Amino acid sequence: MRELGRRLARLLLPGDLVLLTGELGAGKTTLTRGLGEGLDVRGAVTSPTFVIARIHPPLGDGPPLVHVDAYRLGGGLEEMEDLDLDVSLPESVVVVEWGEGKVEELSEDRLHVVIERSAGAADADAAPGEDARTVTVTGVGGRWSGQDLSALAGPGEGA
Repeated sequence: MRELGRRLARLLLPGDLVLLTGELGAGKTTLTRGLGEGLDVRGAVTSPTFVIARIHPPLGDGPPLVHVDAYRLGGGLEEMEDLDLDVSLPESVVVVEWGEGKVEELSEDRLHVVIERSAGAADADAAPGEDARTVTVTGVGGRWSGQDLSALAGPGEGA
């Protein structure tokens, strides 16, 4: 998941919104940690469950990473207004865990990343004891229309 995040970071630009969906332990934060590495941002990327959002400034010329965990938020975008995501979005990459059905109104252009974990099913490339995962990445809007997402597939993986 971390390597997938690093590969995904190469495709992202300021203003991109990424929604991460998956059960607890699916790898959403691990993927975001890889995004942070790929975007070369400051600070350890950890789950912002209790603070709701963290901003990781870039170490170089890239965009900041805004990492949001909407798990504890029950409502839609109006409940998240205090986070000012609409203000941060144009110059940042905004990643929202548990954001499906809550933040789509922020942008017509977004990536939906759905992570499915198969408990007990080993992945040939996974470490011993690690569950296999199936990741589906879907681009929505003009920004992603025609975008080749096959670069996200690792060696030996399908697009």
